[in-house]
Amino acid sequence: MNDDHNQLAKKSQAWSALFSEPMSDLVKRYTASVDFDKRLWRADITGSLAHAEMLQAQGILSAEDHAAIQKGMAQISAEIEAGSFVWKLDLEDVHLNVEARLTELVGIAGKRLHTGRSRNDQVATDVRLWLRGEIDEISVLLVALQRVLVEQAAKHAEVILPGFTHLQVAQPVSFGHHLLAYVEMFARDAERLADVRKRVNRLPLGAAALAGTSYPLDRERVAATLGMEGVCQNSLDAVSDRDFAIEFSAAASLAMVHISRLSEELILWMSQNFGFIALPDAFCTGSSIMPQKKNPDVPELARGKTGRVVGHLVGLVTLMKGQPLAYNKDNQEDKEPLFDTVDTLKDTLRIFADMLAGLTVKPEAMRAAALRGYATATDLADYLVKKGLPFRDAHEVVAHAVKTASTRGIDLAALSLDELRAFDARIENDVFEVLSLEGSLNARSTLGGTAPSQVRAQVARHRSRLG
Repeated sequence: MNDDHNQLAKKSQAWSALFSEPMSDLVKRYTASVDFDKRLWRADITGSLAHAEMLQAQGILSAEDHAAIQKGMAQISAEIEAGSFVWKLDLEDVHLNVEARLTELVGIAGKRLHTGRSRNDQVATDVRLWLRGEIDEISVLLVALQRVLVEQAAKHAEVILPGFTHLQVAQPVSFGHHLLAYVEMFARDAERLADVRKRVNRLPLGAAALAGTSYPLDRERVAATLGMEGVCQNSLDAVSDRDFAIEFSAAASLAMVHISRLSEELILWMSQNFGFIALPDAFCTGSSIMPQKKNPDVPELARGKTGRVVGHLVGLVTLMKGQPLAYNKDNQEDKEPLFDTVDTLKDTLRIFADMLAGLTVKPEAMRAAALRGYATATDLADYLVKKGLPFRDAHEVVAHAVKTASTRGIDLAALSLDELRAFDARIENDVFEVLSLEGSLNARSTLGGTAPSQVRAQVARHRSRLG
């Protein structure tokens, strides 16, 4: 490599004056992050503009330099938006690429922008700004998905679904009630994200490399300009903390786990062995060899993607577990899993809202399955308890009745009154209302129960909450 090439390579690196030879191409590729962290450009420019405004207010930067930086950043934003900005691997990351272009455009003013900060606090600020915006988008998507489920629940409040425990028919439930269980899950996801956002929305900028700076910065001013809720109070922690990314990944993993549980049910319900629902054709695929197949690819893939998101969470926790204070290059590895988690969760929420809006429900198949499973056996036990029989004794009586009905291949309600009275003389003609699926459903009208009246009350509550 000739001397001119050496000097050119060294000038492209912000720290190169100390070094006698340029970085090897292999190390450049290994350590560079610009290919993936360039998505932070908007946050980087926003943070830099807030920093520049504060520097000028504090008398550290002249008004002329501040104006030049604003003008240069506007041009860089336009270039990136237009796709004409040239991202350079030699410049390692989004920060140096933007700063180098700014210096090309406005000269020495661009070099003054970095006064009082380091890439360590800069990148921590950029990630927080970016993630804050993504959390806001995800929160909107969670609301949209909840609304779809609430409206489906309203339509199917009186549709009877066999409720399962251990994947065995347990008791009849309203299909609408079942869907509202997922609304509760996604509502908790939204609450968690709102809580995480508070800790994401704190400013590290001004912590510099690790120890703060000797310049008279007004960090609270920058935080206010950026709409942040506070300032990171310890410079060492400010540059090295990635708890906020881990917390977000944990909340995202839970949201994906909820999606995965729903996916598993959709897959089961759509199978010929259940036949409870049909998914819109636009969200399914066929088989390359079996023409009769309609495969629930979207729920299956979401179930699989959940493992990837949970894996990213584990990866981030492992990334941090052995790091001493303060910033270490390891932390460059936080971005790809975080970016992929955000992308996966957003795409999944969008596609599930669209898919569930077109869900076809098959009430007859659900009802037949509930009747096959002796789903009203608990209702018969409760009936006997109300007649004065202790519950444990009632449980035994009903078990014998179920055994008899099962042997004959009929439902409990198909047994005659005399046959039922043979198990316990307290049984009277009113038992048949208790043994009906509708009677079972309507009887469970306590708060949070499956009675259609309760489902409609919960739908009204959720509609009010979601707006």
